[in-house]
Amino acid sequence: MLVCCGLLTLDVVQVVDRLPGPDEKVVARSLDATFGGPAANAAATAVALGVPTRLVTAVGTGPLADAVRADVVAAGVELVDAVPAERRADVRPALSTVLVTAGSGERAVVSTNATTLGDVVPPGPDDVDALLGPVGPGDVLLLDGHLAPLALAVARRARDAGCVVVLDGGSWKAEAPEMVALCDAVVLSADFRVPGVPVDDDVSGGSDAILADVARRGPRFVARTRGARPVEVLHDGRRSQVAVPSPRRVVDTLGAGDVVHGAFAAALCAGEPLAAALASAVTVATRSVEHAGARGWIGARTDG
Repeated sequence: MLVCCGLLTLDVVQVVDRLPGPDEKVVARSLDATFGGPAANAAATAVALGVPTRLVTAVGTGPLADAVRADVVAAGVELVDAVPAERRADVRPALSTVLVTAGSGERAVVSTNATTLGDVVPPGPDDVDALLGPVGPGDVLLLDGHLAPLALAVARRARDAGCVVVLDGGSWKAEAPEMVALCDAVVLSADFRVPGVPVDDDVSGGSDAILADVARRGPRFVARTRGARPVEVLHDGRRSQVAVPSPRRVVDTLGAGDVVHGAFAAALCAGEPLAAALASAVTVATRSVEHAGARGWIGARTDG
């Protein structure tokens, strides 16, 4: 079983021919509103790959919460609201506005992230067990770095239960050192920067310093994705790269990193070794950019 812990958002996605300039309005080609967030997209990815998945997040109440809740459940993900019942009336889902440029598939995102959620108080031991469910060796916990107090409490309990703990390192956050130390594997994005650690993405092996810094904090497997460029890996002190297959076309890069993390965690749940799990995850993510949205590839896969 896979448990994902982190952010759930309502994504308002518009496809445009180009991004607007200052004081300019452009007309969108299309509009879609659906759930998003790194942990949520990863959870939906794992379910699409056949792995039962639970999403532990902050949902709250109100029309937006009802909409994202229904959407997540329809995707086959078991949704657990970690906000205490007495506080849910004060909590609303995070909101992201996404502009996707037609032709290139590039996107611009404005998001509240977790700023609208308030503090999700770390639950007590019995509450953590209820959030995680019956997990043990062979199960996987995926963190996306958001809702840190909750994520840290869940990660500690998952480690005690013998789960593999994985971090989606989207960007550096104040709690990153503590979170990284609890992980067996960390997959970083190109945007992840450790303060004071240089990165040169213009050269092969440009991630060496950042991989080494993260690895010394605890995880035995650290990787860093860089878009279409090879993924750089440090595994038990050995460096390698994973080639990224070329997509037939690029329609939308939205959520491709989330797909990597969800597919990686799903492969680990299926018993694949770390390196093989990452290689298969990169292949799934390449398929995803050939379709619109973070989960458009799922419908295409089902239809095919």
